[in-house]
Amino acid sequence: MAHQAQNTLGDVAKAAGVSLATASRVLNGTASVGPALRDRVVRAAERLAYSPNAHAQALARSSSRTVGVICHDVGDPYFAGIARGVMRAASRHDLQVVLGSTFRAPDREVAYTAMVRGHRVRAMLIGSGFEDRERQKVLRRELDRYRATGGRVAVLSRHRGLRADAVLPENREGAADLARALLTLGHRRFAVLSGPTSLTTVVDRVGGFLEALAEAGVAVERQDIVEGPFTRDGGYEAAQRLIGRGLRATCVFASTDVMAAGALAAMREHGIDVPGDVSLAGFDDIPMVRDLTPPLTTVALPLEDLGERVLELTTLPERAGRTRTERVRGRVVLRESTAPFSEA
Repeated sequence: MAHQAQNTLGDVAKAAGVSLATASRVLNGTASVGPALRDRVVRAAERLAYSPNAHAQALARSSSRTVGVICHDVGDPYFAGIARGVMRAASRHDLQVVLGSTFRAPDREVAYTAMVRGHRVRAMLIGSGFEDRERQKVLRRELDRYRATGGRVAVLSRHRGLRADAVLPENREGAADLARALLTLGHRRFAVLSGPTSLTTVVDRVGGFLEALAEAGVAVERQDIVEGPFTRDGGYEAAQRLIGRGLRATCVFASTDVMAAGALAAMREHGIDVPGDVSLAGFDDIPMVRDLTPPLTTVALPLEDLGERVLELTTLPERAGRTRTERVRGRVVLRESTAPFSEA
């Protein structure tokens, strides 16, 4: 039987109509190019079933001691906590960890997956998911190729259409619990600082928060939901826009603690007292929020434990045709950034 030649990076570059250097930079996640060009290269690599390493199948089946972790931003305290847990578990199994940050770009996630697939990794761990169905289909096909070589995959948080072992923080339920706790404090006028709605984590947290309010007969006006990057500066800028429109809420929910930290700085600049004038709450319970002034009300997730658990899933025997799902409920922690409110 004739052996089919392995497609090369040159084949991908030719099919995409780009230089070899551009194709290489796009697929290793280092190129600063527009989404259309990136999409063309990624789709060409997918069509040709290109693997960055011609020996990927043999390596995946070998006794590699490396696992790949692909997350949105390892500099984010949320992912830093998870990465610590992954590394702690990896050390118990004598494994090395390779980290990659997608900076919340779906195309970069696919490119990193293709790159990691071609390296000596025995398992691949994927962080928070995207709402983009088409990109998730591309990612699913890339992961299917990787699994076909003997690799293991586990995901953290909800991913559309991916069949993989998963550790699922119950973001929707945790945000709903927080909303009910804030309602108990007497708040009825809320604003929300939302991260990008392309992220499943944001959709679940904001959705759960608003649904719990709606069940209590409380609605949040569209102009009181402000979207920004899932970062400290994103929270600062979103809060600035909210304040500029006229802050009507008695309580502001930021969909992640780092956004809440930025919002707190913006409020302080405008002379808005927290919690005297407005209460503020976040989500995750990253270590820094206990040291803010005032300390932040939030939903606590066991971040390091999440990282440990997602890696441990890849060490368990596979179950044919079945996936494992571990759900982790957050815990509402009320601190001094929120206070009871009364209209009287």
